Amino acid sequence: MTNTTHTTAPWSKTKPTAVLVLADGTVIEGMGAGATGAVEAEVCFNTALTGYQEILTDPSYAGQIITFTFPHIGNVGANDEDIENLTPANHTGAVGVILKAPVTASSNYRATQELAPWLKSRGIIGIYGVDTRALTALIREKGAQNAVIAHDPEGNFDLEALKARAKNWSGLEGLDLAKDVTSGQSSAWTQAPWVWNEGYGELGEPKYHIVAIDYGVKRNILRILAGLGAKITIVPATTSAEDILAYQPDGIFLSNGPGDPAATGEYAVPTIEKLIASDIPLFGICLGHQMLARALGGNTQKMHQGHHGANHPVKDYTTNKVEIVSMNHGFAVDSDSLPENVEETHVSLFDGTNCGLQVIGKPIFSVQHHPEAGPGSEDSHYLFRRFINLIRAKRGEALLPEREAA
Repeated sequence: MTNTTHTTAPWSKTKPTAVLVLADGTVIEGMGAGATGAVEAEVCFNTALTGYQEILTDPSYAGQIITFTFPHIGNVGANDEDIENLTPANHTGAVGVILKAPVTASSNYRATQELAPWLKSRGIIGIYGVDTRALTALIREKGAQNAVIAHDPEGNFDLEALKARAKNWSGLEGLDLAKDVTSGQSSAWTQAPWVWNEGYGELGEPKYHIVAIDYGVKRNILRILAGLGAKITIVPATTSAEDILAYQPDGIFLSNGPGDPAATGEYAVPTIEKLIASDIPLFGICLGHQMLARALGGNTQKMHQGHHGANHPVKDYTTNKVEIVSMNHGFAVDSDSLPENVEETHVSLFDGTNCGLQVIGKPIFSVQHHPEAGPGSEDSHYLFRRFINLIRAKRGEALLPEREAA
């Protein structure tokens, strides 16, 4: 792809109604779906074969446009259950989506809405008819791309203005996006995991109290913790350590989220440092993992293309086993920067990047990937039991088996 205009929907004889304009001036034409308008964001690709609704509503994708490498997206429709951000009315998550095939009618018994109107209701701009293999190859070669995605049903675009917007957008480095997706106030969470033909469960008598700092938390994380007997208090990203400790929690959770951990860490890291000193069991995922590393003295860095998908192999050095995991991150912890009292526990088998750490002698650990799946493999569900066991050990209680019996 060079600095020119490409019509990548040869099957279409109509005027293109959507464009993707890259920062280098490349214009990719297609047909529009979902919301109208234009928005700047970073283009990444996701290799998951299922779970597009969960992916599009993951707050970690704020400020990003997702290219799905799987060609058929939308054929199972949308529903009110497969949403990962906390508040459906709060349009946090991906701002755009790039598809190969046109969105067809849904064919799934759980569907309550077609994908295109669902995208519109959530403010997500879609473009289809794109050669997503070529776009993915470009990202693999040149890295995640700054771009503008635009949809106009009349097909009227000021391409020079869109090129300027894409070229001048700052990108994700230096952006604190957690403040845009976090909860506005503290709240309680009691919903437990989904069971086929039964729906979501409900927390019974709580055994533990966990405070979850919401940098852009996914619902399935909270559901799994509730399913293990935890009452969860969700607090905004800017909540002070003093206010968190006032809840007298048994455990503290640092959630996933979008943006640059260095930027969010300006206010989050001092809080996390105080929480580390409290010796309360602490577990972080994704952005929470990155900011924990920074609070411990490590560094983070922007990745070339990031990791986005539900089929990434990761090795857990604590068990010497390999698991297939969900991933969604464009920043990573520099493992060489970790201090001597911090041990690397997980590593990506794709590129060797850090995927987990633990503090030696303290009940603190975190992972870069998403053990809750939603979508993806459940290989890493044991990490939630590992967190609960840190709480139980501090109480002097017997530990749970990390993995449930088959």
